[in-house]
Amino acid sequence: MSKYQFSCEVLPRYLPEQSAPGQEVYSFAYTVTITNTGGVAAQLISRHWVISDAKGHTEEVKGLGVVGHQPLLKPGESFQYSSGSRLRTPTGTMHGSYFFVAEDGTRFEAPVAMFVLDAGGASGLAPGSGRVLH
Repeated sequence: MSKYQFSCEVLPRYLPEQSAPGQEVYSFAYTVTITNTGGVAAQLISRHWVISDAKGHTEEVKGLGVVGHQPLLKPGESFQYSSGSRLRTPTGTMHGSYFFVAEDGTRFEAPVAMFVLDAGGASGLAPGSGRVLH
């Protein structure tokens, strides 16, 4: 087991009440659970997301913390938050990483595997039944 290791689980869902398909606005929420699976406490400093829609439009989002927090997580501790994204198509993908600094000063990144944002219909998935690609 690495001393510097985090797992990230994402549960995306479509928000029809905040979407306007006629105007090519598809809103999604996602809940992320970040767990320190390593052996040393570390603080989440920043995030980096790559968001792509079905037309190939890609947007990168970088920023400090998550939803205004920079949690310090001891081994075994988790932090959960919800955020959102908008696409111009009913489907798309997101992936990215979190940047951490361990209490011993080591800097490292924890990747977030690609996951699918899907408003349902086109892929046959029920709205909100997001799937995670590994």
